[in-house]
Amino acid sequence: GTRMRIAVYGGTGRAGAAIVSEAAERGHEVVVVSRHEPTVGLPRGAEWRHGDAADPDSVSDVASGTEAVVAAFGPSRVPGEDPGAYAPLLRAFVAAVGPTRVLVVGGAGSLLTEDGTRLVDTPDFPDAAQRDALAGAAGLAELLAAAEPDDWVYLSPAPQLDEGERTGGYVTGEDTPVGASISFADYAIAVVD
Repeated sequence: GTRMRIAVYGGTGRAGAAIVSEAAERGHEVVVVSRHEPTVGLPRGAEWRHGDAADPDSVSDVASGTEAVVAAFGPSRVPGEDPGAYAPLLRAFVAAVGPTRVLVVGGAGSLLTEDGTRLVDTPDFPDAAQRDALAGAAGLAELLAAAEPDDWVYLSPAPQLDEGERTGGYVTGEDTPVGASISFADYAIAVVD
């Protein structure tokens, strides 16, 4: 494929780091954007740049020099911070990116069961994941409700996203889960594809 310059916000998290690694391995130029310098080395072909997803001018500046932007950040897990701030932050982030394509690393909670119920609203949904899943689903709803036809994709993984092995494959679907689990490595393949 074509070599692209890709910015990854949240590129030091588990999903973000897997995406950075996959993109760099394929020869793309990757810019890891975060508020704090990474504590681990970045793969060859990746560079770090200071930036904040909540600063529209900085986001716009970073996006203008790239072909794609990955939003691999989620709701704040800092005690006392409001996970509900994620939805408006995501909406403002996508708007600040402008015409550049945005791939949002989503969660499975917004996926639907066969009867149209969100997974996060089902009785078997894990309590530990509830808070982040509700905030993520609100972020998706905020993007769907936005009037501007921004160029964004919300990529939800299978309900179980884990450190499992890289198989090199994945299955795509629409709004319902197409599998029970996927590794971070295989999810990263789907994002970079």
